[in-house]
Amino acid sequence: MKGSKVYMVIETKIKDKEKYGRYVDEVYDIVRRHGGRYLVRGGRVTPMFGGWTPERMVVIAFDSPEDLKKCFTSPEYLAVAPLRETSTETRSVILEGCQP
Repeated sequence: MKGSKVYMVIETKIKDKEKYGRYVDEVYDIVRRHGGRYLVRGGRVTPMFGGWTPERMVVIAFDSPEDLKKCFTSPEYLAVAPLRETSTETRSVILEGCQP
């Protein structure tokens, strides 16, 4: 994965809307400062196959795995992470991009 674009795909079930709203407000600038670009941030989710019905989805693009790691291990992210951890049930994966 070194040197290739990566995408973080996040599925979120919100338990505390107020606290999660604070997280969303704060994390946006942190992600952007580390080179992340939001491709999907909420919006309508339309189930297709397999009975998967996520409540909320987020997709963030980074130019490299290193940029993604720096973002989510940065002191500023770690300071706001407890807002997400205590207000949601979250699952995420990192996908390697393909070359066109």
